[in-house]
Amino acid sequence: MFHLLVAPDIMTQGYRLTASTGIHKGDREYQQDQVALLSHARVNGCVLGVVADGMGGRSGGRKASDQVMLTARQLFERFAPESDDPSTLLTQLVQEAHLVIKLTAISAEQEPHSTVAAFLVMPNGECHWVHAGDSRVYHFHEGRLVRRTLDHSYVQILVDRGEITEEEANNHPQSNILVGCLGTENDPPMATHFIARLRPGDTLMACSDGVWHYFTTAEIGSVLAGLTPREATEFLIEKARTRARGGGDNLSLVIVRFEPLAAAQRAVPHTG
Repeated sequence: MFHLLVAPDIMTQGYRLTASTGIHKGDREYQQDQVALLSHARVNGCVLGVVADGMGGRSGGRKASDQVMLTARQLFERFAPESDDPSTLLTQLVQEAHLVIKLTAISAEQEPHSTVAAFLVMPNGECHWVHAGDSRVYHFHEGRLVRRTLDHSYVQILVDRGEITEEEANNHPQSNILVGCLGTENDPPMATHFIARLRPGDTLMACSDGVWHYFTTAEIGSVLAGLTPREATEFLIEKARTRARGGGDNLSLVIVRFEPLAAAQRAVPHTG
């Protein structure tokens, strides 16, 4: 089943945010992905997007991704954008979810693990992100890639060494082998990034490998530039399902677009 959430528009300094999330179990028997887009209860323009891809059987993987979401919600509820450090919140999200998932493993029938990819947009236009595993965060400006996360995976190591290309990595037989994630015996890898100021024309997308695996970066950029977040969410899920040819993984994504306020105001019909 395909679930789609379209977030309400958020007006903030210099732009408005339009957003959408989507999740689909693909061709799997059960859903282990989780996705959330949270708007701060007290401060307009502060939003947190999170994707988690659980692993470890029906119960283990779902418990792990659920724990990532629970931790994210609890930390964000206590977060004070006026005074708290955004990077600290994201670091705590990874560390605390990792610890609880490890404790869950004691009673779980299968070992629970999860990836995480999260971005935090601040009211002043700053953006911070964190990821562990092979769920990704992308930053595009008008369809052109600005930056994306690099997977904590075996094939990414091969790409870094120059032994294979990014295109070859997508079709590599060991593309699903991770070198780190949440819930493992070792501390998870944690890669962070900071954007000093988002601009109108920027789009952020976090997604699990069930989505990005079936597209080139250029294809994703074109879709995000040409469609609304809701349309892009529907298109990417449907196209990934088609390209998977009956062997697709769970899919989850969250898209946030930053649009000029003038354009938003022009889109509102005037009545008088």
